[in-house]
Amino acid sequence: MLVQYHIEMCRRALSDVFSPAALETIIAANIAQDNLRGQIGHPEFHFDNSAFAAGNLYLEQQRQESLTALSQQDADAARRAFGRLTHAAQDFYAHSNYIALWLARYPAEGRPAPPQVDPLDPEILQHPELRSGRVYPLEALTYLPALRPLVRRLLPPDAHIHMNLDYPARGPLFPYALEAAVKRTRHELHRTLELLPAEQHLVFLGA
Repeated sequence: MLVQYHIEMCRRALSDVFSPAALETIIAANIAQDNLRGQIGHPEFHFDNSAFAAGNLYLEQQRQESLTALSQQDADAARRAFGRLTHAAQDFYAHSNYIALWLARYPAEGRPAPPQVDPLDPEILQHPELRSGRVYPLEALTYLPALRPLVRRLLPPDAHIHMNLDYPARGPLFPYALEAAVKRTRHELHRTLELLPAEQHLVFLGA
């Protein structure tokens, strides 16, 4: 998703538990994943190229980095690792067809509202048609607005440019992706806290 939505999702999911300073560290690490270095050669950072196994492994690696940093009394490093984790978890819903598959169960006139989306439906997570957009080198030219329409026409339907739910103009599925990502962010916090000794919770949260 675009940076402004990553920031919004982090604030909605985490602002009631982390201190303001701790939350800003998490947000900074989250949005840094979209810098040039994070965009090239790292599909696991964004769940691109249907790299679901690699993406899930990356989540757990970042969680372990967070836990290890806290065991070494480095709360900021722990929050940065958690920020990187949240970015990947959020992008899963914006870059894959999870939302489309989840909504396909319902008739168009009977769709649940976006806040009702289930971000961890086991049937959808294991669905044989689950996929995410492929990032083709040509897509780099979309950063030049004048070339974007041409690139869109040249790239196949499985390209990220066609599949993403990164911003509202991408259509009616965007609010579902946003809500799913907020819920998933909260879920990942709970999973991380469950693995921490109780005395480290307040250190991590900056309370």
